[in-house]
Amino acid sequence: MFATPPLAATAPPHWLPEALIAPWNFLATYPPVLALIVLVVGLTVAIIGRLLVLRWGGKLTSGVADGLDTRLLRIVANVAALILAYISAVLAIQVIGFSASVERILINILLSLLILRLIKSAMRASHLGLEILGRVRDRFEIVEERTIPLFDLALTILIIAAAAYALLMVWDINPTAWLASAGVVGIAVGFAARDTLANLFAGFFIIADAPYKLGDYIVLDGGERGEVTKVGIRSTRLLTRDDVEITVPNSEMANSKIYNESGGRWVKFRIRIKVGVAYGSDVDQVVELLERIAAAHDTVCQDPSPRVRMRGFGDSSLDFELLCWVNHPVERGIVTHQLYMKIYKALNEAGIEIPFPQRDVWMRGGEQ
Repeated sequence: MFATPPLAATAPPHWLPEALIAPWNFLATYPPVLALIVLVVGLTVAIIGRLLVLRWGGKLTSGVADGLDTRLLRIVANVAALILAYISAVLAIQVIGFSASVERILINILLSLLILRLIKSAMRASHLGLEILGRVRDRFEIVEERTIPLFDLALTILIIAAAAYALLMVWDINPTAWLASAGVVGIAVGFAARDTLANLFAGFFIIADAPYKLGDYIVLDGGERGEVTKVGIRSTRLLTRDDVEITVPNSEMANSKIYNESGGRWVKFRIRIKVGVAYGSDVDQVVELLERIAAAHDTVCQDPSPRVRMRGFGDSSLDFELLCWVNHPVERGIVTHQLYMKIYKALNEAGIEIPFPQRDVWMRGGEQ
């Protein structure tokens, strides 16, 4: 099915031009020399063809952003060159004049290597194709950043399955018996790898439901907080503010409460600054001072605008809260620090006291 029909060592191929038939017949008396020439010519044609495809195809895709089409074109050119090299190698083997069994084994080995190489190219091409489809939002809305891993996995499974079937056919192995054995083995593996399968299915659900996406800042039940750097099929990776990467199994992510600080209507994150001032302070002055400090900060968003709320009467202070927004959750720590520093200095300059708990201790003298 896959092998090229055997070719007699002395007979030129039917597609050979008439001008080359005489040289072919002359070199056919020296099979190794003819085989080497066929192989060299075939590889040369493959290399030249690859360069021409990249040259002319590169001109057509020169204006494409991110070079996705160029990378896809390079994969196509490499595949075409591999096929030409395979054809020339098969022809060289047939020219040498091996026995039928040896010739068949050598051709099957070459074809198997070609299939294995094509698997890698097909996987890369499928991933790049999904990226290209993801850019066309008005026509392929189902293919987007969060669903690309799901489609990528499905295509990978299909490619590997097709390649495995092709390899079995190349070596005349009946795939039916293997499929039946795989069913029995699959049941045993299912019981032995329940946790792995749970993570696998949870990964599908997370990708489909998208409670979070790459770049989001999330907080887990255990208190871990970080940026989502990878949403895989088995696990999710978080990069904390300490630059430590946490790998969490998807089964745990699917069964825990997740606080997505980057969710909602926008990515902006609200900061709460609690400030206490002494009783007797001018509350209007305090509100105006806090709002002015937040509005003057370069990183604090002006839409929504900063606001101040009085939260209550504490044991020793009037409790206020400054509410403002930053463009991204990662800015929360540094902006909070800067605002506290500015507020403390401004309150001191305005003569507004920041109270602290005080206790009077009375010492009662005992009788001698």
